Amino acid sequence: MSVESIKTVLVCIAAAILYGVVHDQFTARICVEYFTVFHPPVFMTQSPTLLGLGWGIIATWWVGAFLGILLAIAARAGARSKLPAMALVGPIGRLLLAMAVFAVLSGLTGFLLARRGSIAPPEWVASSLAPSAYPRFMADWWAHGASYAVGLIGGIVLCVAQYRRRTLR
Repeated sequence: MSVESIKTVLVCIAAAILYGVVHDQFTARICVEYFTVFHPPVFMTQSPTLLGLGWGIIATWWVGAFLGILLAIAARAGARSKLPAMALVGPIGRLLLAMAVFAVLSGLTGFLLARRGSIAPPEWVASSLAPSAYPRFMADWWAHGASYAVGLIGGIVLCVAQYRRRTLR
């Protein structure tokens, strides 16, 4: 693996962690129970700041590593011209922005649907929550789900786009 490939993987890990920590700082304040009830008790705290920091790292570093490996292959493998790691920062940033927009929209949708009573958390979670927390919990759950879904689909699109970009250079 070349130095530029390693840089690509490290850029992706750093970007994923940064996104995860910022995302979880918001969602931990919307519904701390999302982290204290819905997640295993890795951190013995009720602090939204510490939960957002810890889970923001744990839940995202590996996604960044996986995307980084795929992106390094798409950007550097084969005989085509190679893309340096820094050429990928802009596209990665746009993917993170798209993830954030969809997370906000999905979280808001989950919140509104739960507030109307159209959706509710699964029973194993709901039994540990006050009914008044259902809308906030669903906002977090939907926001997280959207981030992962858009990240997965967008990551694949990003890899294909970078591979194709190499043919145009």
